[in-house]
Amino acid sequence: MVAQRRSTNKIVEEQVTKWNYVKSGLGTKKVEPAPVVTISREAGSGGRIVAERLATKLGFDLFHQEVVHEMAKDADISLRFMETLDERGLNMLDNWIAALVDERYLWPDQYMQHLMKVIGTIGKHGKSVIVGRGANFILPVKTRISVRIIAPFDLRRRHVAKEFDLSETEAERRITLTESRRRSFVRRYFNASISDIHHYDMVINTQNLDLDDAVAAIEAVMQERMKRDTA
Repeated sequence: MVAQRRSTNKIVEEQVTKWNYVKSGLGTKKVEPAPVVTISREAGSGGRIVAERLATKLGFDLFHQEVVHEMAKDADISLRFMETLDERGLNMLDNWIAALVDERYLWPDQYMQHLMKVIGTIGKHGKSVIVGRGANFILPVKTRISVRIIAPFDLRRRHVAKEFDLSETEAERRITLTESRRRSFVRRYFNASISDIHHYDMVINTQNLDLDDAVAAIEAVMQERMKRDTA
């Protein structure tokens, strides 16, 4: 746990330094606006790998579920993130959060308040890929491209068994537990079903598209969105 905290703190400091550098105007390269890609995935579908390859290909920052979770548990981290926004950005973030709470009839606890601030700040800076934690429910539609990665259960079971060196029975139990936790999280915090396709801009079945084709498909949508937004 200590090692994880050090790792998270290092990631936070590196990210804050990067955002503050851009905010200061010291960078010579103009940073074009870009939405965030949120990745929701079924366990064993390859969603994590898609997110990593997509972030690398686009040159985006990558925020995995576990890191975002650790950030949201720490009030100091959410404050550090918010300090990278100017007054206009802070006002927009407050408006986003207020609209989300009203729209979904939420009563956010402390964790949820920090989670919304962390993900909202990432959304304001853009050029990121966020895996899990209900990011697609937090960020406004215009600021993100939401993707759901799925695959048939048998395929996912084989992937998990191979990745974690498990029997297929053990892999099935792992998938079932992971899926149950993710469904419960989204239901509890967002009053929504994680599997409802209407919550996503794209649903990709990795049985039909290999992982690189999935990355290419998301990239194509991203490029079109950026052209439209900068036109």
